[in-house]
Amino acid sequence: MARLMTTQLLLLVWVAAWGAQPRTVRARTELLNVCMDAKHHKEKPSPEDKLHEQCSPWKKNSCCSFNTSQEAHKDISYLYGFNWDHCGKMAPACKRHFIQDTCLYECSPNLGPWIQQVDQSWRKERILNVPLCKEDCQRWWEDCQTSFTCKSNWHKGWNWTLGYNQCPVGAACHPFHFYFPTPAALCEEIWSHSYKVSNYSRGSGRCIQMWFDPAQGNPNEEVARFYAEAMSGAEVPRAWPLLLSLVPMLLRLLS
Repeated sequence: MARLMTTQLLLLVWVAAWGAQPRTVRARTELLNVCMDAKHHKEKPSPEDKLHEQCSPWKKNSCCSFNTSQEAHKDISYLYGFNWDHCGKMAPACKRHFIQDTCLYECSPNLGPWIQQVDQSWRKERILNVPLCKEDCQRWWEDCQTSFTCKSNWHKGWNWTLGYNQCPVGAACHPFHFYFPTPAALCEEIWSHSYKVSNYSRGSGRCIQMWFDPAQGNPNEEVARFYAEAMSGAEVPRAWPLLLSLVPMLLRLLS
């Protein structure tokens, strides 16, 4: 009887341990080299012969097409019909950060650890709390100080009656620092916490760079791997509490 129970327990231990293994492996592959299920993203990342201007760093492995990269540089493009100049002409130095932000969002295959499912008509997934390198956020904020806006959250609340975003009634135009008093306020609030300002610096391997030199490789690949491994390692297999509870019984039966 004891031998039968021992055999059954060993079988249970093996099944539980085996069943826990694939979850970790599968989770890692889903977090790396992936595209969001969103409005303009490709199903899978792949090389592009050419990407337009600021999106070109991603051409070796991209979630965006050439057409998408081209539209990312236009005012009121077909991508989202968004008007950067809703409070007068946006300064070119400021606008280039929004173009780069769009390129990162549309083209990067290295945002997997921060992709979340959403129930929205125009996309099924979004990014949340991507750790943006602090220098990239600081420079974005500094370069937009002379530009104007009327809202702190650009994801919602606009007047779209003309097919592009206009300031809602009662929303006054002010310099960026009125709505975004700090770099973190800009980078974290403007797109509903798509980004979270990191304490890490560019080149640390611990934060996503909006800007990088493709000749030096894509630094965000290392960042994605680090967070994917950390997330996978943090998931304690559900079988372990059961396995630990069986150890004393197993020892008694074997003694």
